[in-house]
Amino acid sequence: MIVRNEPLIELAEKLKTELHETIVKPTAIVEIKSDKEVIHGWRAEYAAPASILSEYEYSKEDSFILDFGDHQVGYLSVTIRPAGSPPDAPLKLKLTIGEMPVEMAEPFENYDGWLSSSWLQEETIFVDVLPAVIKLPRRYSFRYVKFEVIDTSPKYRVVFENIECRAVTSANNKNVQTRAHKDDLLQKMDEISIKTLADCMQDVFEDGPKRDRRLWLGDLRLQALANYETFKNYDLVKRCLYLFAGVPDVKGRVAANIFVAPTLMADDTYLFDYSLFFVSTLHDYYYSTSDLEALKDLWPTAYRQIELALERLDDHHIVKDSTDWWSFIDWQEGLNKQTPSQAVLIYSLKQAIRLGKELNAPETDRLEECLPEIIEATKKYLWDETLQFFISGGDCQVSWASQIWMVLAGILTKEENQNLITRLIKENPEVGIATPYMYHHLVEALIVSGEKELAISEMKAYWGGMIQDGADTFWELYNPQNKEFSPYGSHLINSYCHAWSCTPTYLIRKYHL
Repeated sequence: MIVRNEPLIELAEKLKTELHETIVKPTAIVEIKSDKEVIHGWRAEYAAPASILSEYEYSKEDSFILDFGDHQVGYLSVTIRPAGSPPDAPLKLKLTIGEMPVEMAEPFENYDGWLSSSWLQEETIFVDVLPAVIKLPRRYSFRYVKFEVIDTSPKYRVVFENIECRAVTSANNKNVQTRAHKDDLLQKMDEISIKTLADCMQDVFEDGPKRDRRLWLGDLRLQALANYETFKNYDLVKRCLYLFAGVPDVKGRVAANIFVAPTLMADDTYLFDYSLFFVSTLHDYYYSTSDLEALKDLWPTAYRQIELALERLDDHHIVKDSTDWWSFIDWQEGLNKQTPSQAVLIYSLKQAIRLGKELNAPETDRLEECLPEIIEATKKYLWDETLQFFISGGDCQVSWASQIWMVLAGILTKEENQNLITRLIKENPEVGIATPYMYHHLVEALIVSGEKELAISEMKAYWGGMIQDGADTFWELYNPQNKEFSPYGSHLINSYCHAWSCTPTYLIRKYHL
């Protein structure tokens, strides 16, 4: 059951941000070619400039594909006029809209993933009267659009003109400080990160404009960090925090994600780590803005997330590992979440203490008392002296996530962190990293451990690999060893512009890489 906090919700609504609109036209007509050397086996090949499209007439079973030159988020419109005899039957037109060439090549009818196929972007349109201006009401996330004339009649053909996208974002590029990096790859990485973030900045910080198109706490935390170094849209971060605080459940938990339409609704998904990231996001927001009023408004919600997390500790002050909870951490198959979740708790607990001191909150004393106990227990029960790694779960699993988050939690000395992170990379435990989300934490762990050059090398290998594979915005999922990877059963449903992948711009700018 949700308990709505109307005053906080009203404050969030007052912070609604303006959407900036740009008219974008396609740059080229392309053909999609099979190529086993490229990701997903398909590439777009230039065929003709888009400007000549109106010179062609199309009839039944004809098709063409447009390339808009870059990733877009917005609303499509097209003018269609008849050619030949007067139209004596409706035009039946199918549009397939996609972020990657594979979406233009592989039929959506073949999709067999466990997420709803309704996320696949397509339209079938019947046009009774021609000429007509068609304005699609749905917002799309795309670079390519395939037009298929399913049927007209033998007596007439159609001509397509004035195809354009009304692209929308709440990001203002004028606020971004231009930086000329000496390293061309880092420069490109910075630019693509900023584009990724901008396309995810809408009425709220969306996790992905193609899918799921809503506000997730884990993504928000990373988007906000990137935003502080680029667009500096502080009100959008503040709005999102108030929205989460406006719809807790009866226990005071904030949901992992929320919907804002048709009205504000909390999802029924609750994640241990994401709830704690409300504290982290508030912490980062406060120290970026010094907004004491917001801190006062949101502190009760933040403190409650810590309280709830502490209730999950066993008698040894260790997060209980059982089947009745869910902590995200990463999509890595087989990953035990106990130890990385323990580290997330320590990480956010430290931030809560700092915030509490800013307010002179009486609850801070309790937090300061329990922190040393939790750290001591972590070292005693989760550190394996023989393996020289942190272990997790009943099987004593050694994972990348456990080591990375323990470095970020800061319970070891800088030298110990450095030894741990370099040992991790050298020994390469089997339970690895599945997402850009976790790769961000790896890179930041390397940086805080004093391994800046190694951090740059990892960024270039990972996000640079995406660029080499054709990314114009950074993707939700990327496994260099298995480029077909999808936790959803099909790469067709993957998001190829995703919030948690936008952080290279933060890392580059924050740490002067």
